[in-house]
Amino acid sequence: MPAGMKPLEKFLKKQTTALTRAGGFGGADKASGTGASRRRASLSRVVPFFRETSPDSGQAREVFSPDSEDPPSWPAATGTGVDVRSPSLSSDEQSSEASLATDTTGGGVVAWTPLNSDTPNNLTLALLDSVAGKRYGHCADPVDDFMLTHPIFLTADRFQQVLLQQRGREGETEGESEGWPAGLDGGERKQAVLSVAFRYLDTYRELLQEEGDHSNSFPKELYMYAVQELSRYPELVEDVLKLQRWTEILHCPLDEEKESRKKQVRPLFRHFRRIDACLQPREAFRGSDEIFCRVYTPDHSYVTIRSRLSCRVGEILALVREKLQYSEDQPALPGNLILVAVTSAGEKAVFRPSDEAVFTTLGVNTHLFACEHSELDSLLPLPEEIHWTPGDSKLHDMSAEEVANQLVVFDWELFSCVHEVEFVCYVFHGEQARWRPLNLELVLQRCSEVQHWVATEILQCQSLPKRVQLLRKFIKIAALCKQQQDLLSFLAVVLGLDNPAVNRLRLTWEGLPGKFRKQFQQFESIADPSRNHKSYRDLMASLRPPLIPFTPLLLKDLTFLHESCKTFHGELVNFEKMHKVAEMVRTIRRYRSTQLVLDAEPSPSHLQTKAYVRQLQVIDNQNLLFDMSCKLEPKDM
Repeated sequence: MPAGMKPLEKFLKKQTTALTRAGGFGGADKASGTGASRRRASLSRVVPFFRETSPDSGQAREVFSPDSEDPPSWPAATGTGVDVRSPSLSSDEQSSEASLATDTTGGGVVAWTPLNSDTPNNLTLALLDSVAGKRYGHCADPVDDFMLTHPIFLTADRFQQVLLQQRGREGETEGESEGWPAGLDGGERKQAVLSVAFRYLDTYRELLQEEGDHSNSFPKELYMYAVQELSRYPELVEDVLKLQRWTEILHCPLDEEKESRKKQVRPLFRHFRRIDACLQPREAFRGSDEIFCRVYTPDHSYVTIRSRLSCRVGEILALVREKLQYSEDQPALPGNLILVAVTSAGEKAVFRPSDEAVFTTLGVNTHLFACEHSELDSLLPLPEEIHWTPGDSKLHDMSAEEVANQLVVFDWELFSCVHEVEFVCYVFHGEQARWRPLNLELVLQRCSEVQHWVATEILQCQSLPKRVQLLRKFIKIAALCKQQQDLLSFLAVVLGLDNPAVNRLRLTWEGLPGKFRKQFQQFESIADPSRNHKSYRDLMASLRPPLIPFTPLLLKDLTFLHESCKTFHGELVNFEKMHKVAEMVRTIRRYRSTQLVLDAEPSPSHLQTKAYVRQLQVIDNQNLLFDMSCKLEPKDM
């Protein structure tokens, strides 16, 4: 690495790895806990909580930590926004930095009037009041705030129940309905309920379709109420027709779609079986989707099972036991099996039988093992994960433009598959979420995969001149990704080049032309986490949709917002916090408000490059990568 090149701080390097790999296995309890719980638990450790001085009062205040016994006082709903400051800023820096209360589009402080703090049920009534009276404050939409965040403080079942109760009230005179403003007739009140219900159905459409009949009963019941009242309130006729369409959307096509999806087995990153499967455009994963998965035994033999993505660990073990029962290689019936995730570094995590949707939480080269508890200590990584074969990369024969374009297209497909509510579920609910953040976890896995891909390709190359060529090509790929506004692959490539095993290759970096060294220094400055990632945030503020953000940093911001102020004070909901969360989600929505279109002519090798980018072969064992680095350039050179 050339002298004077500022290394990235350990914070982003380590915490991004913790975010983007499945389960930070290790430590005193390696063999306990689950990949899902460890993945999501690691998120709460992304932000270093500390005491800071308020620029206004000059007094030290305690930023809420999940481990603290006495959390700070709950912020009042004053309409000025919650004082949420970045944990990465010093006190003097904070006075000049924009906090999370500013508009992320660069338009200044958001003007808004939140719903008053209240109990979850009363907040629902206040929301209906706002809709019926058309009192939306200044520029904020309390309905959108409520829809994006209500799972945090009010379950979907309870929310539906409150709407049905308000919709079905009969015989009340004007202004007598609890929680409703005076001067509204029955038709206006019922239209307000239907208006909120339609926003709910529209926001959660894909997720409700996945749940089937359990959620389909809600629009049916609303429809029945509305039909009965149509003669009394003829102004509801359009709403009744709309409810009928929603009933059909959530019920009839779902069965046909489920049958169609059952005929295909969806590929995860490490489960591609045919070249045509990986070349298909990515679609959002649902829990009912089926995948093929290998589950290994201690002797490294394996069984292939076909499983739902959301199935419980107990169901996976039942499928494995059934396969082993009829296996000729199995000398005896298996005993009580446990499911274990084993990383390429040999770290282990045991799943509980009740854990769900564990496939998307696995690391890049993490494999599932089924064994008896007494065999846990004997589990070892697969031989191909421990050994490596030096050789020239296929990347030498590909143009940087083609590779960058394929990275951008694939990242956009993955990012577009993430439902915006998944960001809230990932941070606020962990493994207890009603809806699993399956697609978001795959985006994080991709970020980790690209980082390790960069290091793997460089360290497998034995020729010094070819390594320098690869270094140049990766810097060019990073520049092209940045130009296409794909900040996910851009920063992943930069972090991959800053991997300690690559960073130490002095002879390789010295062979890099000065123009490329200077360009990489600029890229490192964008990845610099100091002053709350100011360089990165300034870059983001200068871009316009469509763009792909660095997803781990989005989750870091949401995590800090979650942990820095309380959600409840007694039974009252801190709705200012809900507004801040909704603002972050709306920012993500803006990133995808325009469809990404690349003006690139496909080359003759287009399909080969596309298949290569979507099936990256990587080494994610840092110890092995460092050993490879030392063999290329020993320490005494």
